[in-house]
Amino acid sequence: MDLLNTLVDKGLRRELPTREEALAVLATSDDELLDVVAAAGKVRRQWFGRRVKLNYLVNLKSGLCPEDCSYCSQRLGSTAGILKYTWLKPDEASEAAAAGVAGGAKRVCLVASGRGPTDRDVDRVGKTIEAIKEQNEGVEVCACLGLLSDGQAERLRAAGADAYNHNLNTSEGTYGEITTTHTYADRVDTVQKAHAAGLSACSGLIAGMGESDEDLVDVVYALRELDSDSVPVNFLIPFEGTPLAKEWHLTPQRCLRILAMVRFVCPDVEVRIAGGREVHLRSMQPLALNIANSIFLGDYLTSEGQAGQADLDMIADAGFEVEGAGTTTLPRHRVDAAAAVGGCGSHAEAGAGGGCGSHEQGGGCGPCGGHAAPAEAAPVAAAGSAGEGEGPNARTDLVAVRRRGAGTDLAPNA
Repeated sequence: MDLLNTLVDKGLRRELPTREEALAVLATSDDELLDVVAAAGKVRRQWFGRRVKLNYLVNLKSGLCPEDCSYCSQRLGSTAGILKYTWLKPDEASEAAAAGVAGGAKRVCLVASGRGPTDRDVDRVGKTIEAIKEQNEGVEVCACLGLLSDGQAERLRAAGADAYNHNLNTSEGTYGEITTTHTYADRVDTVQKAHAAGLSACSGLIAGMGESDEDLVDVVYALRELDSDSVPVNFLIPFEGTPLAKEWHLTPQRCLRILAMVRFVCPDVEVRIAGGREVHLRSMQPLALNIANSIFLGDYLTSEGQAGQADLDMIADAGFEVEGAGTTTLPRHRVDAAAAVGGCGSHAEAGAGGGCGSHEQGGGCGPCGGHAAPAEAAPVAAAGSAGEGEGPNARTDLVAVRRRGAGTDLAPNA
């Protein structure tokens, strides 16, 4: 296809596709799907080879969030049967993180529900970061605590944080339909604060909340403009007890098209398959590794992923390799550009080199990775998002949405 050849050429040059080209990727037919995956795979291999970065989630504080994000099981008014607990102690969080690192995780994502951290919370998380880094040499730590106030990003970086996650989630035009307790501009402001403090910016999206193709393209273009290093792509898990409980629209094919579009728009950034991949990609997860170069190992925030060992087997069986701690994830040009402005790998060159974001779901309760045990146990989970446009073919009967720990005596992050 001329379209795919054009997109591959642009991706290899880090050139932004037109909106029409991005929309055309989402509109391709099932007969063209393998061609789309192969084209996106060429761009992925140019910048990341066959490496897969593993990320591990530690849920520091679960539930009881005052925000009303419609997709989130921890939202205000949610009746989802999830674990609810207050802050983990630094040694508890460090022990949880060690399980993920032992399983091959290179980055630990520390997530806390809530609108945003108090200064006392930032101090608490700083002690947790120090404990994790003291016990796990070389590990990256990403914080996801919600909306940041002035000076908090700088304090997190001083405490040893490498990155900050805060997802845009959906387009500016439809954001008010998903959340009313904060704005799209609030989210952008937090990503910019993290960037300005020298933290690697992580910001992404949730697909499957009833958005249009135009909405998906809008948010991905906004993420590229924010120049984030990492872009998590979440697929909505429609939790019972939330307003989006009935939103089952995604198919594996739709998910692959969305991932490919993100790769073409953000060719040289870490594209991460985040919440909901097991639910919506199902047996086509290995195919998605040809597009994305990063996943969460094991569980998410409040729902279970597949077992950590199953993730490792999938990567090996698909002919990929786990990215080692001594390997720099991002292409050299992005690392050099960040160093030139005093950052820590989160700033890409402007214009053609612009990046794409990867922040977790807002209010600190977005889908950010999984807390997996060394080789077998499943990790900690996040609520994903389901896609839009192919609803009649979605198979809800294939999926039992599990809520991590609900109805059990499991300790937090066990």
